[in-house]
Amino acid sequence: MIRVVFNQKGGVGKSSITCNLAAISAEMGYSTLVIDLDVQGNSSMYLGYDIHSEEALTTGTSVANIFKQRRGLLSTKQPPDDYVLATEHENLFLLPASIELEAMEKDLESRYKIYQLRKALEQLDQHYDRIYIDTAPNFNFYSKSALIATNTVLIPFDCDSFSKQALYNLIDNMMELKEDHNEDLRIEGIVINQFNAQASLPAILVDELKAEEMPVLDCYLGSSVKMKESHYRQTPLVYMARSHKLTQQFIALFEQIEQLPPGSFQLKDTAPQTETASAHS
Repeated sequence: MIRVVFNQKGGVGKSSITCNLAAISAEMGYSTLVIDLDVQGNSSMYLGYDIHSEEALTTGTSVANIFKQRRGLLSTKQPPDDYVLATEHENLFLLPASIELEAMEKDLESRYKIYQLRKALEQLDQHYDRIYIDTAPNFNFYSKSALIATNTVLIPFDCDSFSKQALYNLIDNMMELKEDHNEDLRIEGIVINQFNAQASLPAILVDELKAEEMPVLDCYLGSSVKMKESHYRQTPLVYMARSHKLTQQFIALFEQIEQLPPGSFQLKDTAPQTETASAHS
C-alpha cells in the first residue's frame, strides 16, 4: 500500500500527517517506509535526519540517488532499498530528501523521467507493508512523479477559505494527471487538520465540502502545541504522548483509512510483519 500526502498549499500539515500516520502504522507492526520528496526535508527532520548535516552531504544517502541512478549518474547500480535508513523506532524507515533535488528537477523534467519513481516504488513495495510519501507544496516534477506512482492520495485541509480554493485547483490538476498518466489515481480522503470545534468557520467549510460530496474523512485532527513539541523533539506523537487527544485522533484516522474497527490499534501485535523489519534493525 502506497499513500501520497499532497496539497499545493503550504502549511497544511503534510509532513506532520505523513510521519504520524507512518509511526502509527509501524507501531501496529507494519514495516513502514516514509519517502520525503520535499527539498525542505521536513519529514526527514521530523524522523531525526537533517538533510543539511555533514553526514547527509557526504554520504549522499537520499531519494535523490534513485533519480541519479536512473540517469546513469552513479558509478554503481544499487536497489532502491539500499538508500533506505532505519529510524530509532521499530518498523519505521526513511528514504530522506536531499538538497540535490532542486538542482536536478529541470534536467529530469526535460528528459521526461516522470515514471522513474514508479519503477523504484515497484521494487520498494515488495519490501514494505506501507509506504507514505511526503511531497512539496506545489505541483512540481516530484509531486507529479509521486501521483503517477500511486493510486491513493490523502489531501490535508486546514479549514480556511484559501485552502478551499486551493483544494479545487488541486483536484483539477489531479484529474488532468489522472487522465494523462494514471487512470487508477483516486483521492482516498480529505484530512481535516487543525480543526477548531469552538469556531464557526471550520464547521461551515467542512459542511460545504460534504455538501459538494467531497471525500471528507470522518476523523478530524485538532490543533495543539503538543504537535510543535513533537516536531522539536523529532518524535511522532504516538511515541511521545500516546494518550494525548491529538494522538488519539491520529489513531482514529489511521483506523479509518485502513478500514479497521475502532480500537484495532491496541491489537498491534497481531498485525503482519515482513522480513524487512528485521533486516533493517
